[in-house]
Amino acid sequence: MRATRGKYGWIVVGVLLTVAGCQFSDGDKGHETGALKPPPPPASAGTAAENAKPGTPDWKLHRKGKPEEIEGYADRVSVLPGETFRLFVSTTTPGFSVEAFRMGWYGGAQARKVWSAPRQAGARQPEATFAPDTETVSAADWKPSMTVPTKDWPEGSYLLRLTADSGAQRYVPITVRSADTSGRLVILNATTTWQAYNLWGGRDLYQGPSGYSDRSRAVSFDRPYDKDGAGKFMAYEQPAIALAEKTGVKLAYATDNDLHGEPGLLDGATGLVTLGHDEYWSSAMRTRVTQARDRGLNIAFLGANAVNRHIRFGDTKLGKNRLVTCYKDAAEDPVARTDPAESTQDWRLDPKPRPESDLIGVMYNCFPAEGAYTVRRPDHWLFAGTKVKKGTSFPGMIGPESDALNIGGPTPRPLEVLAHSPIDCGGVPKTADSSYYTVKSGAGVFASGTMRWVCAMRGKLCGHGVTDAAKRFTQKVTDTLLRAMTAGPLGRAHPAKDEYGKISQSGF
Repeated sequence: MRATRGKYGWIVVGVLLTVAGCQFSDGDKGHETGALKPPPPPASAGTAAENAKPGTPDWKLHRKGKPEEIEGYADRVSVLPGETFRLFVSTTTPGFSVEAFRMGWYGGAQARKVWSAPRQAGARQPEATFAPDTETVSAADWKPSMTVPTKDWPEGSYLLRLTADSGAQRYVPITVRSADTSGRLVILNATTTWQAYNLWGGRDLYQGPSGYSDRSRAVSFDRPYDKDGAGKFMAYEQPAIALAEKTGVKLAYATDNDLHGEPGLLDGATGLVTLGHDEYWSSAMRTRVTQARDRGLNIAFLGANAVNRHIRFGDTKLGKNRLVTCYKDAAEDPVARTDPAESTQDWRLDPKPRPESDLIGVMYNCFPAEGAYTVRRPDHWLFAGTKVKKGTSFPGMIGPESDALNIGGPTPRPLEVLAHSPIDCGGVPKTADSSYYTVKSGAGVFASGTMRWVCAMRGKLCGHGVTDAAKRFTQKVTDTLLRAMTAGPLGRAHPAKDEYGKISQSGF
């Protein structure tokens, strides 16, 4: 991400926030089917029962091949159980097949195949279209290849695996969202952030053919995802979903698009879990989560750089809320002059600054960040059973972006700082913080402060020097957190004791 200093100073233990880039590797209703919404599944069809079924170890891609060999997208970001969606596929081969895998735990297999289709006739679809006013690329002119039923598909996060006759494969993600979230933790797929970094067609919200200047100002869901089709999901979400399903707690599933488009999505839910990178939020998303928190909804921010970019949703020819607008600069956004509260730049910036720390507890402070996650409060209830001590550190866990306490800005109180980690921010020394706060409703909010919290659940497979000790630590803490969130408002059993002043004065 890129940012500039606005009304609020971003001082983290006396250090000013430096601006950095964020380009690195690693209720959408869509068309209306006219069908009645099916009732929610019975309790017996919950997460534990689903994960007791045999998994399908063979769910990964065997060979990606060249992009043009096979790629595709769905005309729905999410569907309710039993609804259909259309699949748009382009391939240079005569035909293709498709399989649907529900992602979960399944005894370690981490997926279960729930559906497959017989071989379909293939066709090469037209080139991307281009809207010069917003630099938006789209594949909305593609013809639908097939309609996919979701009868008997349980709620959850899915990957469709497309296989061309040549053997090349790509994923298409789809979420079967929960019709009722009452009494459950809502797992939120960060679909707006997936799309913001989607370079399919040569443009995303960060770059175009010439660089930053001709980047998209609006990105469309009417196109495939680049690379393997599910990079952001695999890097920032899949390990946490596997762990959450392994716990057996009651889960519900939704996407950023659903949070924006479905006003009652969080009614009765016990908690909301945002995963490794959930950066792009609309006003409706932020308002609904804040209001739900103030009614007692627990929240876990397992990543960093969340709620940093303000966006607007728009419609495309394929359906509602399939366009994400983010100019990143109020001077470019025409809405800044007519409706300043809806201008699309960082939430913390003018023309109406609303720093994300007001919801998260901490806020984005660094890219590129590198450092060891360093424990400050080993006695905290979230760290029970981890055997950590004050100063215990886990190499490589902080990065590539981080959050820290926002000294001088809006911060909920009482707030505790669980980890206070020295980091290198592109040659500038800074710190990253994990926080926990509670509010009058009893809700508790945890923020990991690092984008590698979910990645660390893979241990050494995460790279960056992350160890298997970090895997055990993050898995244990997350398990403790999710189980506690399901029991009711965290603040009733675990009220926070304010440490805001201690951090700003002592730095540790």
